[in-house]
Amino acid sequence: MCIYMVYERRRFTKDKERYFKEHGGWLLLEEIKGKQGVAFKIFTNQELEQATDRFDDNRVLGRGGYGTVYKGVLEDNQIVAVKKPKMINEISNNEFGKEMFILSQINHKNIVKLLGCCLEVEVPMLVYEFVTNGTLFHLIHEHNRTSPIPLGTRLRIAYESADALAYLHSSASPPIIHGDVKPSNILLDENYMAKVSDFGASKLVPKDEDQFATLVQGTCGYLDPEYLQTCQLTDKSDVYSFGVVLLELLTGKKALCFEGSEEERSLASNFIAAMNENRLLEILDNQVKSEGDMELIQEISELAKQCLNVRGEERPTMKEVATELDKLRKSKLHPWIPHNAEETESLLGESSNDHGLNYNGIDTTTSYTTEKRLALDIEYGR
Repeated sequence: MCIYMVYERRRFTKDKERYFKEHGGWLLLEEIKGKQGVAFKIFTNQELEQATDRFDDNRVLGRGGYGTVYKGVLEDNQIVAVKKPKMINEISNNEFGKEMFILSQINHKNIVKLLGCCLEVEVPMLVYEFVTNGTLFHLIHEHNRTSPIPLGTRLRIAYESADALAYLHSSASPPIIHGDVKPSNILLDENYMAKVSDFGASKLVPKDEDQFATLVQGTCGYLDPEYLQTCQLTDKSDVYSFGVVLLELLTGKKALCFEGSEEERSLASNFIAAMNENRLLEILDNQVKSEGDMELIQEISELAKQCLNVRGEERPTMKEVATELDKLRKSKLHPWIPHNAEETESLLGESSNDHGLNYNGIDTTTSYTTEKRLALDIEYGR
């Protein structure tokens, strides 16, 4: 028995070393050593088991196609979210550690921070910052039934999510395609600020390619129809998926509904038909309709329709979507302020900006405080 136990312990240690090497652990250590002040950490399996009570079911935050997320408490009492994926792409296995390090360098207030990973197991685990207020899916499809969500709050969440995706596409180096944009992958913090999460389907865009072939992945109802035909994942695939999220914010309906006729099962198809037949009011959420700002709603709807274009090249970029949503968000908060850039410049004698500076004495940073109050009203049912 003693000999067997010693043998098993040695085999277990060798397995851990083999997995660590296969997942690019040594490359990751070199990357970390090469950059000073990096907060990214390589966790041991034992540390994560201890943090999650050996991955107890009571610690489960959510389950999905890519794996299970657990709430964990580290030794320093920091609360984290531990993602235990089901599988890893064997093709990129040895690059996993390096890719995780690149993702850990992403620094955007509307993107969930990747804190570390565990590479000494067969399927690597990821450790993220813990976001307290659940998902956008929960807010739209469950909370909305008891506490209506103001249009301004919906618009702000849409803008923050779009801005995060635009950052991944345009500012991250190398650019990153999320690959699975949906409400359950948009988390909300204590102030209902949106944080895009779950890069299980993410792809780092090769420096010498604008697009690349990959196995079909993602979630039904959000998948780019062009991607389904070609298996070419591009930044415009994220744009299409975000268009569906925008529809859910406007209508309060799920991306797929298995009740009714075949045409009504897809929210995107139902929405396009409603737009073409001037039936938009029929599918809008009651709270959105009650605010009566039909000009604003029409503009948001037109933007969503552009995102859902069947041809990817005819969709706007995420940066263009974020810019348009920001303009619409401001028009909702301050309808008396001109939002045409040239008109604003001519009236104020200087270019407008969105960095907390004031427009004719009005501090734009107060608008977000107002939005936070609206969001807190949702939480307490006021």
